[in-house]
Amino acid sequence: MKYPFSSLFSKKTTIPISQDIVNQIQDSELLEEDTDKLRNDLEFVNEETTTSKIKAEADRKIRSAAVQSVSRLHVLQQGRCPKCGASLNQNVFVSVCEECGWHSYSVPRQGSICVHTKNRAEGIMGEKCHVLKNGEVLVLNGDVVTARIPSSSVEWVEYLWGENEVSARRSAIKERLSLPCGWCGKETTPDTEGFHLVHAAFGSTQERFCFCCDECYEAFKQMYPSRVHRNCYETSCEKCNECMKRYTDEAEGLRTLAKDLITINKMRNK
Repeated sequence: MKYPFSSLFSKKTTIPISQDIVNQIQDSELLEEDTDKLRNDLEFVNEETTTSKIKAEADRKIRSAAVQSVSRLHVLQQGRCPKCGASLNQNVFVSVCEECGWHSYSVPRQGSICVHTKNRAEGIMGEKCHVLKNGEVLVLNGDVVTARIPSSSVEWVEYLWGENEVSARRSAIKERLSLPCGWCGKETTPDTEGFHLVHAAFGSTQERFCFCCDECYEAFKQMYPSRVHRNCYETSCEKCNECMKRYTDEAEGLRTLAKDLITINKMRNK
């Protein structure tokens, strides 16, 4: 059914909303303001646009976003920057690309934040905050926004970490780790005597291997000798450019990947 063009100016054209969509609105978790907007928009949806077509379009957008998210995580798992592809400088709580400036970091879950602003002695406290792309900062306490600070007034954001939360996160990371020995397959522990962490490239990409003792490490080296022009077992990765790097040099201490996070206490406490 078509509506005359003049009817757009004479009166509001109302098209019945299907019961399926009404039920979805009632069961949704949208904000009250967004729910009202959705109801108003649906009144003007063409009656030929069925519920299935609307859902199919929404599913297509969700799948597209999911594919991009999985692709991004896969790039991060390889220790590369999702923006420019360069190697990341990774630690337990932060990943930084020194080539383009891309970064990702953890914020306190139990602590709080303090937004320091210009021309104000005391910062604005909150449980957490969101820094928007335009530079504005939304300060949250509980589930509500208590302050919206324009970018022109923001100087810096302070994240207040508690020692208990930092320790708890490190412990949780260690508990999730499963580091099998590259030779015998037994679970390894970075703190034990004889533990070895080795970076080697038998193809074009750098790989990481852990060993539970000296004997397993030596047996692995004899079975899989490094290429002559690389000599991965004896050469620092920072001084070599013979392969595609996924990890930084051992001297940096803490390193992490999404799929094989590892904490080396011996290097951290040097």
